[in-house]
Formats: sequence, structure tokens, C-alpha cells
Amino acid sequence: MPNDAPALEQSVHDDLPSAIVNRPDGVFFETGATALACQAAAGQVFLSGAYFAGLDYPVFIRQLYGCGPELPEGLKNQPLVRFADRIEPFLAARRGLYKAVKIINGEAEYLFEPVFFEIPDLPPQPARLNFDEFVADMWVKGIRFGIDAAAVKAAVSSASTKAARVIAARRLNATPGRDASIAEVSRDLHRSNAPRETADGRIDLHFFQNRFPQVKPNVKLLRKVPREPGLRGFELSGIAIEPPEPRDLELDTIAGAGTMIENLPDGEYLVSGVEGFINIEPGSKRMSIGPKIISREGVSARTTGNLQLTGEYEEFGEVQDGRSVDGGNITIHGDVFGAINSRGGTIVLNRNLVGGTATNTDGDIRMKGVASGAVLQTKRGEVVIARAESCIISGTRVVIGEASNCEIMAEEVLIKVAEGCAIAARKIEIGSAGPRKQTEMLVFPLVPDTSKYDQKMAEMSALALEHGRMAERQRGEIDQLTNQPEVRNYLTLATSVRKREVVFTPEQEHLFHKMAATVGPSLKAVAKLSLGVKAALEQQGQVQEQIDLIRRKKMAVVGGSRCTVTMVTGDTMVRTMIFNPDQGPPYDKPPKEIKARVRATSAGHATVFSGGSGSVDWALETEE
Repeated sequence: MPNDAPALEQSVHDDLPSAIVNRPDGVFFETGATALACQAAAGQVFLSGAYFAGLDYPVFIRQLYGCGPELPEGLKNQPLVRFADRIEPFLAARRGLYKAVKIINGEAEYLFEPVFFEIPDLPPQPARLNFDEFVADMWVKGIRFGIDAAAVKAAVSSASTKAARVIAARRLNATPGRDASIAEVSRDLHRSNAPRETADGRIDLHFFQNRFPQVKPNVKLLRKVPREPGLRGFELSGIAIEPPEPRDLELDTIAGAGTMIENLPDGEYLVSGVEGFINIEPGSKRMSIGPKIISREGVSARTTGNLQLTGEYEEFGEVQDGRSVDGGNITIHGDVFGAINSRGGTIVLNRNLVGGTATNTDGDIRMKGVASGAVLQTKRGEVVIARAESCIISGTRVVIGEASNCEIMAEEVLIKVAEGCAIAARKIEIGSAGPRKQTEMLVFPLVPDTSKYDQKMAEMSALALEHGRMAERQRGEIDQLTNQPEVRNYLTLATSVRKREVVFTPEQEHLFHKMAATVGPSLKAVAKLSLGVKAALEQQGQVQEQIDLIRRKKMAVVGGSRCTVTMVTGDTMVRTMIFNPDQGPPYDKPPKEIKARVRATSAGHATVFSGGSGSVDWALETEE
């Protein structure tokens, strides 16, 4: 095998590109060299039959394409950027060790397997691949970007013992930029979100219509957020993939009467020109400021759109289907077919709620009309309805005059007449209950699951019993020691001495001390056992206190489950329903979950009452 290394090495070093500096301490890129210059320089080295030994691939790619990890701190702001140890000739014999790659959908697949030198008249000699040579060979074969250095190095190190098919390089797709948008900057707007941007790039300010904000002059209302360009990607060949151009918008399209556009050092703003109320002009979708509030009756797509309010709101018109009103202390005088959402206060519906929803995060819901096919829910509060038909209702307390075919879950339920309903609550009071056509009447007094308390008390009772047994065992050992004749005689004599019933002569006192020394070890054991008895009894008492505390907690959870039905007018089933008090209020669930639970099979529920007449008066028995 001829050695062409000296000639190749001399050729490379004689014609080194200007962007590369080769020194004894390493190979460097000129910091001032452009990415194209660095690419051309690297290509010249590779195509001349050489490669970079000790190549730092991340630094190499960073200089060539400007992507990937940032340069290490030690290389930043330096006149030269070191990326390899030296330049070595890539011998033809070694270049033949590397195969072609298979490129599919932007990924280059390479089969790493044992390789051999083919030498005439000799058997094939094992050889090893080299990552630095691999990079040079891939460059010549058109793979000039995206090599997975870690995967290739791992495959190279194991290629001499096993074959592995590896994705050696990947295309880097371009990262899209960010379209220009509008940001809300004024607190005077009383808005929680910036104007909505539709899919076609337009600004939909109908979302804020009828929110009635009032502003002073020269107040910044909206700020244009400039578009941001995306990040360039690269094909395996090193060809750049440009990201799509982000969309732009102009504030002129939404600036109406009473507003003006100002270009300030920190951006472009829509500013109020006069004092007044903000209004959205329906025809032009422009934001204008005038001296009065423009209010239209009702909440619909044609007039106001959805409303999000920061204070109290009163509406004398209808709320149409698909429309929503969000706020606090909401009063609607017309029929409601949409959604009423309150974050607190009271929702008052003076007419009907048909197919819509009324939800309150922290407050009551009061209806004077009829609720039909609707959902009424409050997390903390009371729901009061004159008549409800085919509704899902939940809250802390539910009070209904007449309810038919409803699913109800609450802490407490009071209903005058209930037909075909499924009701679950801790406390239930129904005047008259029966079925509704083919819909059965189901009543579920909620019973808390106290198994964890029972299990804990059982464990603590076993522990208390063990402490008691320990005390008894130690008492037995004390009795065995004190019943020994020497110990018993000494203790009797010592008691008499303490009571001054016996007075010793000097000789007797000597014998008494000698007796004490003899029984001393036994007396020490008795004292130690006595301390053990005391400790065991104290621990038993502490455990018993914990048992009593757990029992009191259990009783606090258990107490309150009750169900009364004054008159049963048809087939009615009353069964207990277990709930886990640790998971929060059982009624604080989505409507579908409430309906599924109260209408589901009653398997496993204890029957309290089943019949077509009579009455129900049931309360959960508690252990004292």
C-alpha cells in the first residue's frame, strides 16, 4: 500500500484558505471571516484530500452556519476560534472504508459495521472508523450539515464488533417567526385580554364591545407588537431553508374617532385623543372614543357579542344562544338562551333560562322563571329556582319549587315537588316525590367514606394493645425478681428501716449493707423494668388520645347525612351513595359527570327505601 500522506499533507498546507489558520496549538477560523468564507474554506480542505483531526463539531457548525449551541465562553470575542487540533491527510486507503449514505425525508442513514483493509496477497486486515474522517467523507458525498455527532461517535466506537444502522445526520427545519399582534397596555380599559386576532390576521374587537371602559386623554391603549423573523433551517447539503415571512398589521385599520397613533421610542401605540367611553364601531371595526356609552338591548351576535365585565351588569334584553356574559353580580331581565358566568356575587334571572347555562364561582343563583334543559351550577352558594325541567343543577344548597326529570347534586336539597329526578345530597328534604312518565325517581343521601379513619383507628388500637402487653410483660418480670427470697427479705427489712421500726447495731448495719450489695443487681433490674412499665403506659395513653382524636374527626365527617320525603306518590328508590370527602365537595363536578353519577346503576348502594307510597325519614347512624 503506497504511502501518499507526505504529498497530500504538503499540498494541503501549501494551499490553505485564508479563513483558516493552522498553528501548532490547533486549527482556527478567523473571527472576521463570513459563514460563506468558512464554508468555502472547509470545503477546500475536505476536497483536497484532508480532514480536521480532533474536530469540535458544534463549534465547526456554529462558524459555518451560525446555528447550534453558542460558542463556549473561552472562544467568544477572540480574534481566532479554535475548532480542531490539526489537519491530517485523508488517505485513499482509509477513504475506501466509508460507504455511501441513504437519504430519506431529510435524514441520512448509514450502516456502521466492521471494516477491513484489502491488501494484496494478505488476508483482510481489521480497521477502525474515525469520526473526523467520517465528517470529511460525508462532506465530499454532499452531507455538509446536521451530523449527529454523539450518535456517530457511539456507532464508530462499536462498529468493529457489531453492525448498526444509524441516522447519521438530519435536516434542520426552519422555525416560523411570530406575526405582528396587538397588546393591551392600559389599565383603564378594564380588560383581561388583548384584542383577539382571527385566523386570517384581522383584529376582532367585537369581543370587547359593550364593556364600557372610560379613559382620560393621552392614555396609551394598545401597542403594536412587531413581527419577529423566524430561524433559518438547513438541508443536509448545507443549503439554507428560509422561514415564512411573518404577517404584519397596521394600527391605522383599528384607529377610529377620538384616537391617534403615536410612534414612541419603545414602540407604536394607539392613544386616546379625548376623554370618554371606548366603543367599537360595528361597520368599520374601529376603536373610537366618545362622550357617551353606546348600549344596545340584549346580548347577541348582531349587537354586542360576548361580554366580559369587571363590575356589576344589568341587561334588560335577551341573551341569545351561543352568547356569553362574564362578570359579577349579573342581573338579566329577559330570557337567557346563552351562558351566564359569574366569578362572585349573585346571578339573578328574572325570566326563563332555556338550553343555556348559569355558573357562579362564589355566590348564589336565583331564578324567578322556568329553567328548561339548562345547567345551573355554583361552587359555593345557593341555587333557588321556581320550576326546573330536564336540568342539571349543583351547588352548596339547592331550593326548588317544582323539579321534573332533573339531575341534582348538592350539600343540601330542598324541593316541594320532585318527579322523575335523580338527587344526591348530604341533606335532602322533599315534600312530594314520584316518577315522571318513564323516568324513575332516585334519591341518594350522600354518605362519606370513613374507611381511612377506621383503618387508622384499627392500626392505632393494635399499637395501644401492644404497649399494654409490653407493660404487662415487664410487670411479670418485676414480680419474678421481687419474689426472690433475698430480694423480698431485703425489701421488707428496708421498708422497716425507713419507717424507723428497726434500729441496727454496728454489726447488723454491716450485714444490712452486705445484703444490699448482694441484691443490688436485681434491684437495678427492677428499677429499669419499672421505668419501662411507666413508658409503655404513657405511650399507650398517647396512642389512645390519638384514637380519640381520629374518632372525633370521623364523627365530624359522618354527621349530617339525612333524607326526608314527606309523601311518596309513585315508585321511588332511596339508596345511599358513598363519596370521598378528601376529594372536595362531591357536587363540584362537570355537568356530564354529575348526570352520569346520579343516573348510573345503583349496584353496591345500600337501599334505604323502595316503594310507591308512604314516606321516608332516614338519618345516618353515628357511633359515639
